[in-house]
Amino acid sequence: MTEKQKMLAGEIYSAIDPQLMKELRQTRELIHDFNALRPSEQQAMKDILFRLLGHIGDDNIIINQPFHCDYGSQISVGKGFFANFNFTVLDEAPVTIGDDCFIGPNVSIYTACHSTDPVERNSRQEWALPVTIGNNVWIGGSVTILPGVTIGDNVTIGAGSVVVSDIPSGTVAVGNPCHVVKRVIDN
Repeated sequence: MTEKQKMLAGEIYSAIDPQLMKELRQTRELIHDFNALRPSEQQAMKDILFRLLGHIGDDNIIINQPFHCDYGSQISVGKGFFANFNFTVLDEAPVTIGDDCFIGPNVSIYTACHSTDPVERNSRQEWALPVTIGNNVWIGGSVTILPGVTIGDNVTIGAGSVVVSDIPSGTVAVGNPCHVVKRVIDN
């Protein structure tokens, strides 16, 4: 298996593999172009997003600048997607976001995992776990979503939360660690 195949399979891989480093640089070039566009250049922004992201549900996509991601191709967003300023996605594993999702400013989604053992960590070996966000989800400002998390449909995540485990559908969840505080819809 190539290092990329290992990465996408959730296995331990070399984060400094030359092919992966090349893909990261290519993505950063597109991200630079996206972030350098004037706010009035909406069609050019969409054109770059359609080249960059793995899947976009429809033309009704807005990602405010600046936006940052590692690969882009592992990111899938549904219809009616909106992300505010400073949206950051480390997409070493798939990041799947459903329809009609709203992402507040300064939200980060991480899929990359690193060893807590410093010798292992310094070897640049890592692994990645996917993140899945359902339909009709609002992620408040400055939320961090950690690797392997699934957030159900019809969920609100309160501002400043750190989501470390799955959040069930039809709930409001807040805090660090993020936890359910209210049920809003019975699914």
